[in-house]
Amino acid sequence: MTINELLKTLDKGDQLANVYLILGEADYLQRRLKAGFKNSVPVEEQTMNFASYDMDTVPLAVALDDAMAAPFFGERRVVCIDNPQFLTGETKKQKVDHDIDSLQTYLGSPMPSTVLVFFAPYEKLDGRKKVVKQLKKTATTIEIGNFSERDVRQFIGNQLKRAGYTMAPDALNELIQRTDADLTLMMSELPKLELFALPAKEIQLSAVTGLVRQTLTQNVFDLVNRVLAKDTAGAVILYRELLLAKEEPLRINAILQGQFRLLIQTKILAKQGYSQGKLASILKVHPYRIKLALQSHRRFKLTDLNRAYLGLFRVEQQMKSTAMEPEMLFSLFMTQFAAQVPA
Repeated sequence: MTINELLKTLDKGDQLANVYLILGEADYLQRRLKAGFKNSVPVEEQTMNFASYDMDTVPLAVALDDAMAAPFFGERRVVCIDNPQFLTGETKKQKVDHDIDSLQTYLGSPMPSTVLVFFAPYEKLDGRKKVVKQLKKTATTIEIGNFSERDVRQFIGNQLKRAGYTMAPDALNELIQRTDADLTLMMSELPKLELFALPAKEIQLSAVTGLVRQTLTQNVFDLVNRVLAKDTAGAVILYRELLLAKEEPLRINAILQGQFRLLIQTKILAKQGYSQGKLASILKVHPYRIKLALQSHRRFKLTDLNRAYLGLFRVEQQMKSTAMEPEMLFSLFMTQFAAQVPA
């Protein structure tokens, strides 16, 4: 079952499975689905027949006791289990002890009148564990990992259509660029765009450029292009703007290094024939960032990418060991980088 199919099932009030596994780190979709499961219980019954348990603070046994109880004057009980870290390979000891054997027993024979939902905000589970094998065998699994750009476009388009809005193609392109195709960020920006577009309900490019700020990652991507173009003045101006926006110098530098590292990795692996999807999987990076990296890396030499990466590493060391202003350190880096002629 896909995320869209489950959303339709929840919205229509159709029959639900007894156990669901919602796997992935997309925060907006986690919250959207939890609201959908809650609304599958009549409002007047939600106090008694809907519950959510955080496994960071509540024993699993408490949630299972609730799941095994019959609905209170209703047809369905929904029990949500949040942060089930015991399903992952994480070795960090949890604050709460969980009765995993009881969960395996429950999964062998789920309560017919209960919908038990595991919200697992992780990239993957530990498939070696018996309880994970049992869960995957019993549950209807919905994966909500990093959406591709195509998936994001479709989801946003469906949301706008449902609300009676349209968005110009160039406006949608700009929204995707400014949010790095992050669905959670895009959905948080939509309400103000929709309000601004009243009464025509047509969202134009000017609305997006005027109301949606670029993410730090996108600003850094622009900064990377200025660095590699050896546009010293332009790079320093953009760096200063980031500082004025109260961005931490070490964080800016870390994201810059990360972007150059990604360009280096993409350039090397692309030469070996890896596709965009394979690169996203290997490098564990959002597909949209891989798309941008593939568009950029061909324009720059590997020697320049390496020099910039190492230069920024030295900037980081100087930030931590000297009293020089970050802007001065970055200016010196740019001057040296732009003046140096690779061998």
